[in-house]
Amino acid sequence: MPASSLAPTPFQPEQPSEPAPEDRPVLVLDFGGQYSQLIARRVREARVYSELVSHRLAPEEISRRNPAALILSGGPASVYAEGAPLADPGVFELGVPTLGICYGMQLMARELGGRVEANDVSEYGKADVSLDGSAALFHDLSPEQVVWMSHRDSVTAPPTGARVTASSETTPIAAFEDPDRGLYGVQFHPEVVHTPQGQRILESFLYDVAGAPPAWTPAAVIEEQVERIRAQVGSERVICGLSGGVDSAVAALLVHKAVGDQLTCVFVDHGLLRENEAEQVVETFGHHFHVPLVSVDARERFLSRLAGVSEPEEKRAIVGEEFIRVFEEEARRLGDVRFLVQGTLYSDVIESGGDVGVAAKIKSHHNVGGLPADMRMELVEPLRSLFKDEVRRVGEQLGLPERMVWRHPFPGPGLAIRIIGDVTEERLAILRAADAILLEEVRRAGLYRELWQCFAVLPAVRSVGVQGDERTYAYPVVIRAVTSEDAMTADWARLPSELLDTIAGRIVNEVQGVNRVALDLTSKPPATIEWE
Repeated sequence: MPASSLAPTPFQPEQPSEPAPEDRPVLVLDFGGQYSQLIARRVREARVYSELVSHRLAPEEISRRNPAALILSGGPASVYAEGAPLADPGVFELGVPTLGICYGMQLMARELGGRVEANDVSEYGKADVSLDGSAALFHDLSPEQVVWMSHRDSVTAPPTGARVTASSETTPIAAFEDPDRGLYGVQFHPEVVHTPQGQRILESFLYDVAGAPPAWTPAAVIEEQVERIRAQVGSERVICGLSGGVDSAVAALLVHKAVGDQLTCVFVDHGLLRENEAEQVVETFGHHFHVPLVSVDARERFLSRLAGVSEPEEKRAIVGEEFIRVFEEEARRLGDVRFLVQGTLYSDVIESGGDVGVAAKIKSHHNVGGLPADMRMELVEPLRSLFKDEVRRVGEQLGLPERMVWRHPFPGPGLAIRIIGDVTEERLAILRAADAILLEEVRRAGLYRELWQCFAVLPAVRSVGVQGDERTYAYPVVIRAVTSEDAMTADWARLPSELLDTIAGRIVNEVQGVNRVALDLTSKPPATIEWE
């Protein structure tokens, strides 16, 4: 959602409203390509609501969803390989404007009378293509463009009735269209930044071909979610667990906007937070927004449960279960509370293997896959369809303070999964102090907003050092800093050497029990952002 969409729009739920953007979504059929989630995000950046769905979705179900358009993603296989993911051919008979990207284009061609064959030479990376300026997707672009290719197979004959609209030196059919049937294909990837005009190509498809209005704005999200929350909750009491992060904060403000004092927020200080975070949460919600707030000191309870636990998934399960138990206890004190608010994001759903049916389960999130089976409250998840950047735009629209809106993502289990091995008071104090120094210096350097996440990790090893002419045997601290757009992929951040020198010097000199600082130079994939 571009910045221009953030102008305040009065929320008047009693007024008749236009159909919600979710009523006519753009469905991205996921064939397992590495950029599938990115396609969905790019559509949303054009202010058009999109969802990532399985390529196995039946034509009848697609039709029932009444989509404004379909986009077929890339994929890792050859369309003619045994076991390759395929779509039901009936998808192409629905009369819905459809764009195939890379594998999606090849699948469209193969199913509709064209031909796909292996190239003698692969085409990976930047490529120069010549465009037909009369084509619907390229009508406002110069005829020569740089695009990003990633393929070995190529379409060697377009679908019956389609015409070729782009070509490169090694790929004679780099795009085709059949406007009468609403079918369009591009061999390159318009969704990546390496295709400079890729967003304009996607917008031409969305606006000009599909006629999808740019109505997916923060104000529209707020209005739609407020209505949904009211419909789900009615007059019942609601409890929300505040963690201090932007996700739970925005979820809480949305629910408070919808049902007012039917909501009580519960902030659980589990002893796994960063420096001064507990005080910041109480100040923001209890004093600034005047949201009913209960603060619970559960530090001893959580540390007792975590004692001796080193396996990360067990840590996540313990913290998730303990959170729910605390919430249930507070709910009983409040009376009959039926609903629990959580800040589950779309990326959480995808990475936890839910809804999409294609993505592998990467890890359990305590707010998706770590909930106890006998939980007695029904979940309210107003952010379940949003990516992180969209949550931040909504938070700004709701008036959330800048420091909280742009706070780096912080895991539900907190520092428990940034401490490798046992979680103890001593190790928490070491990590908390090192992390505070790291973030202070990154902010001072003006780089905080440029990073997706930046944090310290405390490994379960010690190393020999020399401090004050004495031998030491102390912990190393690992610095993890990444850049990303949605946490699906991430690159390690190239922090200035002078900054790293300052950070390392301060941590070693100021944090007792640390004698070494290391830097994590691994991207995602192959690593995850968090260590556990």
